[in-house]
Amino acid sequence: MDAIALLKSLITIPSVSRDEKAVTDFLQTEIEKMNFAVHRLDNNLWIQSPLWDKAKPTILLNAHLDTVKPSASWTLNPFVPTEHDGRIYGLGSNDDGGSLVALLAAFMQLTGKEQPYNLIFAASAEEEVCGATGMKKLISHLPKIDFGVVGEPTGMCMAIAEKGLLVLDCKTIGKSGHAARNEGENAIYKALKDIEWFRDYRFPQSSEFLGDVKMSVTMINAGTQHNVVPDECTFVVDVRTNEHYSNSETLDVIRRHVACQITPRSVNLNSSKIDIAHPVVQRGLKLGLSAFGSPTMSDQVHMPFPTLKIGVGDSARSHTADEFVCVQEVLDGIKCYVNLLDNLEIR
Repeated sequence: MDAIALLKSLITIPSVSRDEKAVTDFLQTEIEKMNFAVHRLDNNLWIQSPLWDKAKPTILLNAHLDTVKPSASWTLNPFVPTEHDGRIYGLGSNDDGGSLVALLAAFMQLTGKEQPYNLIFAASAEEEVCGATGMKKLISHLPKIDFGVVGEPTGMCMAIAEKGLLVLDCKTIGKSGHAARNEGENAIYKALKDIEWFRDYRFPQSSEFLGDVKMSVTMINAGTQHNVVPDECTFVVDVRTNEHYSNSETLDVIRRHVACQITPRSVNLNSSKIDIAHPVVQRGLKLGLSAFGSPTMSDQVHMPFPTLKIGVGDSARSHTADEFVCVQEVLDGIKCYVNLLDNLEIR
């Protein structure tokens, strides 16, 4: 397959989260042309090793099809692949098209000969919004998986740990009154104490690869008009957990320290980590790949088995205007995936 040509074709098809049908239809047709049976669930698709052996372990290769919405600051057409000086510009080129086509090409090469494992390539939807009909739904429809490679832009460095995500909707209740008189109980002033705690508190256990649990107050809203003491103040806290604390444990600690009402949007997006002694990590180190902890979340959170996040491109380019990936990054990524997995024993 021509990975670069496929990437350019994918860029031309808008695939914003929850609107991936057209790009999934296209990719399904392209893979069927390669004589693979394509399985599909909603806007997710997957293919399996032609010579499936139930006695062998199974490795999943996963990347996502969806993109964020293009920002207004694009200077190029986000849906026209523009190649210049070895770069391919276009929405989703870096996040996550480069990894998607590289993993598919690696799947084709790896399944071209017998391997000590079964292999699945899965292109998933709704990763950018952690949607209910993306990998969260797909994972239960796949065969039993023993190990997964998640393609995200890491510069082909190995993310052996990934921070979890906990989003909290917080509410502080006061009492309304006239701002001109000494009336009411200002909900904003009450909320300040809790907001300062989120800013200043440090969880005791830090991670070698992920660092500290990070809490950031990112949104706040209060008041109805200038002369009314606000009786309610709401704010949102973004919490990035490390592997030492589950999201439920983190939430328990927070609730013991603050007075506001807290409603978590989800407690299921936990941090993950793969043992550095795992065969794939050890092979990667021997190949000269570096290991690090990733602060950003991916579809790893839905995978209840060991996973390694490694992919084409640079995370700093994701979600930016005039996003791009380098042609050589894609080609090198294919070789790296094959070298990492060819004849790998994961038992």
